[in-house]
Amino acid sequence: MIIGYTTGVFDMFHIGHLNILRRAKEKCDYLIVGVSTDELVQSYKHKTPIIPFEQRCAIVKAIRYVDEVVPQVSMDKLAFLKERHFDVMFHGDEWKGTELYNRYEEEFSNYEARIEYLSHTEGISSSSLRKKLRKE
Repeated sequence: MIIGYTTGVFDMFHIGHLNILRRAKEKCDYLIVGVSTDELVQSYKHKTPIIPFEQRCAIVKAIRYVDEVVPQVSMDKLAFLKERHFDVMFHGDEWKGTELYNRYEEEFSNYEARIEYLSHTEGISSSSLRKKLRKE
């Protein structure tokens, strides 16, 4: 059985979120999704999600591709791998080749895990939705 893991804020759930979860689930048998807590998002994005954490978890949990939802309380992906083993982590391809993710790839291999990069859906993001809302 292949266990997959991905994370996100999943604020203002949109088709891009659904596509990532669907594509991740197509590549594993059991998909764990870490939903970032409001405090974590505030710490690195310096903004609070529009949809509160508990509601974002409920939305993600209702998606048929998701087998389990866990709170993401840290950006440290290796710490979660050590806590809950998974075989493959799915992440946006904009991080491929960065120093941080090159290091993760190396460290993950010590735990027989790997990273698979998925492309984002063009033309949609929570940030673009925020901008549209500010204009109206």
